[in-house]
Amino acid sequence: MLARTCKSGRMREGIEVRLRPGDRERLEGVVANRKSPQHHVWRAGIVLMTADGAGTMAIRVATGKGKPTIWRWQARYMQDGADGLFRDAPRGHAFAAASPEQVAAVVERTLHEDPPAATHWTLRSMAKAIRRMRRTLAPSTIHRNWREHELQPHRVETFKLSNDPKFVEKVRDIVGLYVNPPEHALVLSVDEKSQIQALDRTQPGLPMKRGRGATMTHDYKRHGTTTLFVALDVKAGTVIGQCMLRHRAAEFIRFLRLIDKQTPAELDLHLILDNYAAHKTEAVKRWLACHPRFHVHFTPTSASWINAVEGLFATLTKRRLKRGVFRSVIELNQAIRDYLDAHNADPKPFRWTAPADTIIGKHQRGKRLLESIH
Repeated sequence: MLARTCKSGRMREGIEVRLRPGDRERLEGVVANRKSPQHHVWRAGIVLMTADGAGTMAIRVATGKGKPTIWRWQARYMQDGADGLFRDAPRGHAFAAASPEQVAAVVERTLHEDPPAATHWTLRSMAKAIRRMRRTLAPSTIHRNWREHELQPHRVETFKLSNDPKFVEKVRDIVGLYVNPPEHALVLSVDEKSQIQALDRTQPGLPMKRGRGATMTHDYKRHGTTTLFVALDVKAGTVIGQCMLRHRAAEFIRFLRLIDKQTPAELDLHLILDNYAAHKTEAVKRWLACHPRFHVHFTPTSASWINAVEGLFATLTKRRLKRGVFRSVIELNQAIRDYLDAHNADPKPFRWTAPADTIIGKHQRGKRLLESIH
């Protein structure tokens, strides 16, 4: 349909919109679809009303847009057709690009200076500092420079280097168990997750719905704690788990008895343990001496990441405990047992991928770096 120029001034001179084959159905479909982006809806409406002979004032009333906007999208359709309505023209930079000297100044300050009375730079604090040097950079320009140079002043990562004098020996031993387990034996990654709290919320939360996530109160009521003992079979991916009230050598021996009972008697058991004091008491040593098929391998100090069962604890916390509501320790224990049962119903073998030499090399480089700083 042709929209003719109206001499009365109701339509801008030179505007002539003739809908191309199939465009009316396409544009009306965009307007009728409730999921269409709103800027697509009013652009399509401008073109449809223009094609039907509506003047500029009528289009303004119907769409709420000003004359320049209406004229721009009328002209865009005349030039590019319906496809032109659904893409934005490239925009120019609001600020001039930073010079190499300005980029170098931002990078140098980010890496080697701290802002006054703060621990790290923000976009605005850096822009303010650059202005004091009689240089002007927009925060968006600084953000682009940080991104290009892979700088993230707002982030900090934690680390802990092991000072265990037998670090190399222990890493090779444990990685060797993961990569090349002994024959006629099971490799079990064993640990405890202590002080798991049975937390109940002070008010009921709201379920998730469209446009809004689930809600829960920030405060809670405590109903006691439990300790989860777990042994992860590295090859099969299955777990042996038991919840107990306390976290002492006596409970650890009880768990060792459970492992002894639930594993084939003809197999040796290689247990990977951390350096918690309850694992090294005289009572534990006597029990292990009476059960020669148990072989204990201790992780290096400050290196819990090498114990495979830590990954299971992380997923348990994230998927079951963090957002759970438990009105008693009994409910908490049952939830943990249900999670472990579901895990055992579909186990995934644990696969270690980092070579021992790579771990040792990174550890040695980290120690040299710390020594050079101090």
